[in-house]
Amino acid sequence: MSDWPDYELIDFGAGRKLERFGGLLVDRPCPAAADATRRDTPHWREPKAVYTGAKVGDGKWRVADGVRPALSVPLNIPLSEALGFGAKLDLSPAGQVGLFPEQFENWQWIAAQARRAGRPLRVLNLFAYTGGSTLAAAAAGCEVTHVDASKPSVALARENAALSGLEGAPVRWIIEDAVKYCEREVRRGSRYDGVILDPPSYGHGPKGEDWRLERDLLPLLEICGELVDRRPVFFLLTCHTPGVGPAELAAYLSDGLFGSCGQPPATGTLYLRTPDRRRLESGVFARWPG
Repeated sequence: MSDWPDYELIDFGAGRKLERFGGLLVDRPCPAAADATRRDTPHWREPKAVYTGAKVGDGKWRVADGVRPALSVPLNIPLSEALGFGAKLDLSPAGQVGLFPEQFENWQWIAAQARRAGRPLRVLNLFAYTGGSTLAAAAAGCEVTHVDASKPSVALARENAALSGLEGAPVRWIIEDAVKYCEREVRRGSRYDGVILDPPSYGHGPKGEDWRLERDLLPLLEICGELVDRRPVFFLLTCHTPGVGPAELAAYLSDGLFGSCGQPPATGTLYLRTPDRRRLESGVFARWPG
């Protein structure tokens, strides 16, 4: 990504991807790369952090001596010439790194929508993880409610806010089940200008609440529709669930938010690109306005 100097997808294939975060090369599993053939590049012999399992959640990190301090060095994520934020890597036991680079263009889109509004917006970020979308909105002047069921993820999001100089930004950090929180917000009469969701295929809330995307996404979108009075300034939905493509995601958003007669959202596939322009599919998006 030429617009993001601190990140690069070096290569992918045989179920893995090789990435550069700042000056650190990371080799980790990638199911989307299972059928791809990786290049014969010497960089595959150079990573300083390797997740040893053949799939996410089925291995552990092997990190070279002296690398751990480098993980706390913030990566600068530019949103525009004037805006940006920072985030650090966090190598989790499941093989994640605490950051989803495929969301980079969406982070830029969020900031552009906020700046275009010309006023501070109230934004709700659900399944907010370590805060990339939250910080993109906050850097653009939004008041953000950040909701995630994972206490460690929210703690890292707050660290990323501090790294970004946004510790004083108007962000509410909520450790809660997304559905239960939104239901309470409706009862309280709360309203938002924008909503961001990146729901998992399945998961559990902090009190064991069960989440299944195919069962629970549409009801949650209907609740979100109430929270924006069916007239959001912007709405962003992303998904990484096998079998859910752009058309299905657009149908979820149209049915849950606008009804069948509303203006359809813009949809597409999230990609990471290597320097030689090979594309690695990394999820899908539906966003409004297009």
